[in-house]
Amino acid sequence: MAGVSAAVLTGFAVVVAALLGLGAASAVAPRRIAALGSLGACGVGFVLALAYLLAGAAPATLAVPLGLPGSWMTLALDGLSGFFLLVLSAVGAAAAAAALEADADATAPFLPVLLGAMALTLLAGDAFALVLGLELTSLAAGALVLMRHNDSAALLHIGVALPGAACLIAALALLAGGAGGDFRFAAIRAHPPEGWPAVFVLVLALLGAGAKAGLVPLHGWLARLLVAAPMHVSALMSGAMTKVALYVLVRLLFDLSGPAQPGWWGAPLLVLGAAGAVLGALRANMADDIKAVLAGATVGSVGLIVIGLGLALAARGADLSTLAALALGGAMLTALAHGLFGSLLFLGAGAVHQGAGSRSLVRLGGLIHRMPVTTAAVLVGAASLAALPPSAGFAGQWMLFQAVLGGPRIDGFGLQTLVCVVAGLLALSAALSAAAAVRLLGVAFLGRPRSPRASAAEEAGQTMRTILIALAVASGLVGLFPGGVLSLAEPALRRLVSAGMADRAGLLAVAPQADLPGYSALGIALILALSAGLVVWLVRARAVPGHRFGPVWDGGFGPPPAWLPFGDPLTQYGGASFAQPLQRVLGAALLRARETVDMPSPGETRPARIAVAMEDPAERALFGPLAALRPRLVVLADRCWLPGIRRTLAVVFAVLVFLLTVVAIVEQF
Repeated sequence: MAGVSAAVLTGFAVVVAALLGLGAASAVAPRRIAALGSLGACGVGFVLALAYLLAGAAPATLAVPLGLPGSWMTLALDGLSGFFLLVLSAVGAAAAAAALEADADATAPFLPVLLGAMALTLLAGDAFALVLGLELTSLAAGALVLMRHNDSAALLHIGVALPGAACLIAALALLAGGAGGDFRFAAIRAHPPEGWPAVFVLVLALLGAGAKAGLVPLHGWLARLLVAAPMHVSALMSGAMTKVALYVLVRLLFDLSGPAQPGWWGAPLLVLGAAGAVLGALRANMADDIKAVLAGATVGSVGLIVIGLGLALAARGADLSTLAALALGGAMLTALAHGLFGSLLFLGAGAVHQGAGSRSLVRLGGLIHRMPVTTAAVLVGAASLAALPPSAGFAGQWMLFQAVLGGPRIDGFGLQTLVCVVAGLLALSAALSAAAAVRLLGVAFLGRPRSPRASAAEEAGQTMRTILIALAVASGLVGLFPGGVLSLAEPALRRLVSAGMADRAGLLAVAPQADLPGYSALGIALILALSAGLVVWLVRARAVPGHRFGPVWDGGFGPPPAWLPFGDPLTQYGGASFAQPLQRVLGAALLRARETVDMPSPGETRPARIAVAMEDPAERALFGPLAALRPRLVVLADRCWLPGIRRTLAVVFAVLVFLLTVVAIVEQF
């Protein structure tokens, strides 16, 4: 077993080196090689991760002759990193394949660098490797957006990434200070923090990893970055980059901080996660751009995962290991599910933009007739976003709900009350997510085309259709067999919370407790299939001879007149129509949402348009000062953007000096 783990770790180290080398070679070689090489590396990584998890996920370490002066960098592999490497490899393969069809020449060199940096973060066995991987991830992500000349989103991302990196370096320095200045994770585990240093680690981890994951209130950069990035990069960031940041949060709070931390550690995560789940789903209901809708859904999914992490911390602190395993298992299952269906939806949005010429809901409609394969794939992703059984999104949220319902067993009136409030907010976020999925699917793909370009939309190319179908099938398999996915997470659960789901998760069903009935996705799927078949048979058996064609979803509007062959957009529901009730009830209070009406000028024949403008108070308070410094930051970025080995070494040296300075200060106390 140890030999298999060591071989897998060596293989992953080769994959990381190959990806980083491929990024450097792509600057002079044909750019298509970057996408092809990234696809091959992710395929190898997926096989390695799956084989490692199926073999039992025995821990392994590897020393690499790089790192701080006088020491080697340590790579490590265990059940937690193996599970997230599986997510990264699956999403990365889809993004790399999509880059083959997209116009990705400008961003080609940075795609393998981003993949390699995220893999390095997941393989980190010491503080240096973790910080190096995270900062390479941030730089590559910013470069991918900056190459598309969107300096605002890129600078906002860098403006959040740098303070986040400082917080993570300080947290790791505190952890290493308790281990006598040893930055290896094995030494830190043997000397977990206690007292006020542990509290500082919790706060710094939430600020550092939470900022990189898009956790409320540090989420504003994520939505803008996902909208500004190319479609395959948005899919990779939403499906994998946010999960890597959440992995860092789990590594710091569950693993390196030790199992003896108090239950109240879960309270901040519960509060921030619930806020993110509600605000993200609400944003998804307000936005008009499809990518902005999906960006809000990403923020909401991050909130759901953090709710599971917070409940797992609280349950572990109360010695409720089975409840902690249920909550952490639900969080990991949700992370894998969103990695698949989030990438599917972003790539579907890219296919819609390419085929229909727009991402705006007000200009789409009727795409089901022109883009049937894309519509079917997006339908699978929307079902997961709405958490409809037996989709992948339902299984993870069902486990989270079961864990929240078991939350009152945790001691302490304050935590019990908080869990009850979180239960209500979790239900609200599920309803808002379902409304966002219906709005996206109904407005963009059903009804009448709202523009001539949408009525002449073209189906995605063969490569993109294959990617969408593969992601839809993978998402469907995760939804049908959640117990099999949980068996892959079993080593991580037992390592982090000293309990697993093996006695409650089988191939066909998942139960909250061993002696209670559970959720059988395959059984529900069979019942739904039989019911649908019965309905089709009854309709055909009772149908009157002859037939006529009509819109899939007419919304109550009549047939279009001869002079409006595409129909009048004002006679059918649009994105603003669906958003208006929520905007008036919740949006005005939580997001300061307001309606704006764009009236046509005299002589124009276009209809009036209603748009919803949002302003997040927390985002404005945090990023308002950064916006004021934007002109100076643009000049600074232009001066610093020239690549070269001297500047690269200077940046690395500055990070090392900062890290050593923090360690020296901590050791004085």
